[in-house]
Order: sequence, then C-alpha cells, then structure tokens
Amino acid sequence: MQKNLLNVLFPNFCNGCDALLLKNESVICTKCLHQLPFTQHHQIESTEIDKKFYGLLPYESAASLLYFNKKGITQNLIHNLKYKNRQEVGTFLGNLYCNENEKNTILDKIDYIIPVPLHQKRLQERGYNQVLTFCKAIEENTKIETLEKVLIKTKNLKSVTDKTKENRLAQNKDVFSIQHPEKIEGKHLLLIDDVFTTGATIEACAREILKIKDTKISILTIAYSQS
Repeated sequence: MQKNLLNVLFPNFCNGCDALLLKNESVICTKCLHQLPFTQHHQIESTEIDKKFYGLLPYESAASLLYFNKKGITQNLIHNLKYKNRQEVGTFLGNLYCNENEKNTILDKIDYIIPVPLHQKRLQERGYNQVLTFCKAIEENTKIETLEKVLIKTKNLKSVTDKTKENRLAQNKDVFSIQHPEKIEGKHLLLIDDVFTTGATIEACAREILKIKDTKISILTIAYSQS
C-alpha cells in the first residue's frame, strides 16, 4: 500500500522512453528492455572496435554492450546517466553486461577494472563519474576490484565530439597519467568508458597504461556509436 502511494506521489519513468514504469519494472520498461540494441561483440571474431584499432594498440579484447544511435534507447540511457544523475542506469547496465556475458571468459583473466577518469574540476561540477556505477556493478558480480585513482586526467578539456579522431588524439596528448604504477605492473586491466565514438580517449588512456611494465589491457564501453 505504502509503495503504491509513493508511486502515485513520486512516479518513476523509464530511462529509455520516459513512459511511466509499472510497479514490477525498474530503471527501464519491459518494452525498452526487449528493444535494447545489443552488439554481441563477445561472440564476434572481428568487431567494429577491432577494425578501428587495427595496428594501433596491443590489446587482448575490445567490446561494447550496446549500439548507440541518435534518438535511440541507448542515447536516452546514457544521457540520463551522464547528465541527470540517474546512476541507477549504470548499475542496471553493469548487471546486464554480466548477465548477458555469463559464459565470457575474458573477465576471468582480468586483474583490475580501470574507469576512464574525469578531471577533478569536472568531477566536482557533475558530482560523479558516469562510468563508475557500471564498473562497480561488474565488480559486485565478479569480485574484480575497481581502481579509481590509478589512471587520472590532468587537463580539463572542452568537449570535442564534433572533431576528427586526429584532432581528438592531438588534444588528448599528455592529458592522462598513471599514479601508483606499482599497483598495475604485470596486471591485465579492463579499461571502461561510456561511449566509443572515435576511440581517441580510449587510445590515449591505453597508451598511458601500457607504459607500465608487463601490463595488458582489454577494452569495454557501455555503448558503441554508429553515427
């Protein structure tokens, strides 16, 4: 009774389509759940990410959970997670990733999870790193520890989503650095970001990590942009 009254006073809406959630639904509605555009990257020998990174980086695996299209469900989920403080979206998607990839052996080989960091100023403005709840959900499911303070962002850059990969790479030069390198020496790290667009941010982070002796990386993003 009390829960029903709260639902009337403070209704919950789907993070995918803004429809009113039913009492047995959480985070997204059943319709959106069934329409999520899964990439199935862990079941594909050569993915779009592999093609973009071919010859650029030594990495063990690279995958995204969902496809990202303008005005689609994934864009709404990422927008609510990133800008509306709907951090339960990250938890939901992290749990979904683990459920969808129960038979994936990649996670069995990972030593630590590394989230792509925000600059301290941006972190203070937003109040949270949008990929952290996704990372923490995977940690909860797998017991793989998330290291939040090893990879750091040293420069606060403006958004460059409208620029080419070459311009983004140039702007990302010397933006990231490693603290406490001894923690990750000889380890296999899962580098996680929200959306793979050009790959410039992931590449810049990966290059810093790979400077540390005997490190290996795998790459995971919540979404892969097809636009």
